[in-house]
Amino acid sequence: MKKKILITGASGFLGSHLCDRMIDEGMAVIGMDNLITGDLANIEHHFSNENFSFYHHDVSKFVHVPGELDYILHFASPASPIDYLKMPIQTLKVGSLGTHNLLGLARVKNARMLIASTSEVYGDPLVNPQPEEYWGNVNPIGPRGVYDEAKRFQEAMTMAYHNYHGVDTRIIRIFNTFGPRMRVNDGRALPAFFSQAIRGEEVTVFGDGSQTRSFCYVDDLVEGVFKLLMSEYTLPINIGNPDEISILDVAEEVMAIVNNPDAKIIFKGLPKDDPKVRRPDITKAKTLLDWNPKVVRSEGLQLTYEYFLKKLN
Repeated sequence: MKKKILITGASGFLGSHLCDRMIDEGMAVIGMDNLITGDLANIEHHFSNENFSFYHHDVSKFVHVPGELDYILHFASPASPIDYLKMPIQTLKVGSLGTHNLLGLARVKNARMLIASTSEVYGDPLVNPQPEEYWGNVNPIGPRGVYDEAKRFQEAMTMAYHNYHGVDTRIIRIFNTFGPRMRVNDGRALPAFFSQAIRGEEVTVFGDGSQTRSFCYVDDLVEGVFKLLMSEYTLPINIGNPDEISILDVAEEVMAIVNNPDAKIIFKGLPKDDPKVRRPDITKAKTLLDWNPKVVRSEGLQLTYEYFLKKLN
């Protein structure tokens, strides 16, 4: 019998790549998405596959899946600032009610559940790099609080179900991830830089560009998810690329790849509570999962550029 896995947020950037991977691993995949930020084009290549089925459903409402279920990957959530600023209530609900519904499903089905948490649980960190033991520096009522606190609550709820009900759970803290299938209008740095540079528009850098991020290519992230899902480790674990770079430097790398003479960098004010540094401590992922990112940023940026070029032409 094939292992059966439910993937929420299945038509999104990460969810769709996870559908690909789990089908390649020989699993029967159930994709679920309410499509508020997802795109069916990301998974339509699976529609004729007998090992794939899709449910158009909001996991903030009761979730029913017939038959046995081995695994749940909870990746449903708006994930970029422009999304969760436009949809603050939905963001809070999918992290709280959605997580509660899925943990209940995991309990009933005796399924292992992995939740997608985020580096945003660390807020604007006062330590760098950020280890899993760091409790974070988060403004719960700031504009980013709806996402940060939804994910922090999601972790707390998951650990409560693990400790009180014995549900088999995993928690991944995802750092900035990029690659094909990111939305052109996603609002995050790399989609914005690529789309602006390809169109010959002004490339917008917020603040002076000295704030840092650490960009992990999507294939590496998916490998980390799979290794964690198959491991016996139940505490939160960072998955990301510790190669830290300033936002200004990555904007210049993108412009060098695109090579559009009409594109010029401009600077705008830094959004409120925007983290000044972001870099994962991946010691646990290396030692416990034998995971290490393999795709260098220049290679990942080239692959991402080719995707955006097709989307925009």
